[in-house]
Amino acid sequence: MSRRCELTGKGVQSGNNVSHANNKSRRRFLPNVRTVTLISDALGRQVRLKVSAHGLRSVEHNGGLDAWLLKTVDAKLSSDARRLKRDVRKAVAAKTATA
Repeated sequence: MSRRCELTGKGVQSGNNVSHANNKSRRRFLPNVRTVTLISDALGRQVRLKVSAHGLRSVEHNGGLDAWLLKTVDAKLSSDARRLKRDVRKAVAAKTATA
């Protein structure tokens, strides 16, 4: 299981444990990644994603999943999130075309 946020791309970092005697041993810094269910207003359905706590705060700060996806560049997103972004963009375009 990959410890990577599907929205922000935040992943595992590596570094050192440093003892009092200044001995160094390698360690891993794991991100706070959780599986959450987010609601897409444009699609009208729920989406399950693995999101870091930082990513979840960013989504809420920017007005929800749809708004955050539309303003984020594709390079930062996972393949599932890119597919979701494409679907949201199509749904928003269809909604504005009929209005």
